[in-house]
Order: sequence, then structure tokens, then C-alpha cells
Amino acid sequence: MVQFLEQHCLLGLAIGIATFLIIGLFHPIVIKTEYYFGTRPWWIFLIVGIGSVVGSILIANVFWSSLLGVFGFSSFWSIKELFEQRERVIKGWFPKNPKRTSQYP
Repeated sequence: MVQFLEQHCLLGLAIGIATFLIIGLFHPIVIKTEYYFGTRPWWIFLIVGIGSVVGSILIANVFWSSLLGVFGFSSFWSIKELFEQRERVIKGWFPKNPKRTSQYP
């Protein structure tokens, strides 16, 4: 597959599309994580991010290495977004989980 993409000059396009999908995937994950668990699982995003970045360094294939790097740094960015999502919930922009109302001021 990667050889086909390289031969037809589509590798950059494929990486761009995959990056768009990865970032789009993390948006609802952050929202659902904050709703059900709050900000406590931030460390999971950290571990996944570190593992993905290390994997991207160890893989020689440009396509898969790029996607792992994007996935890893999207995980890092999700830590920030998780805490910002909590602020959005406090402002009333997103619904509060009724089972966790004590965790909000």
C-alpha cells in the first residue's frame, strides 16, 4: 500500500487525510472522557502519547511513523483539551454528568 502511495505521489495526501481523521477522533474522545471520568485519566493520554512517539521513532516506514507521531502528539494535546473541557462544562457550554456534580464548583 505504501509503495503504491509513493509511486503515485499520494503519500502526503494520505498522511494529511489520516491526520485529519486522527484529530477528529480525539475530539469526541476528550468530551466523553471528561463527561464520564472527569480529568482523572489525563495520565492515560500521556502514556499513550509517549508510547506512540517512541514507536514513531523506532519505525522506519515514513507513513506509519508519521501517523504514530500525529497520534502521539494528538494524545498530548488531549491532556490540555481535557482540562479545558472541564472549564467548558463549568461555563455551561457542555452538559454536566449528573453523577459527578460534586466535582464541579
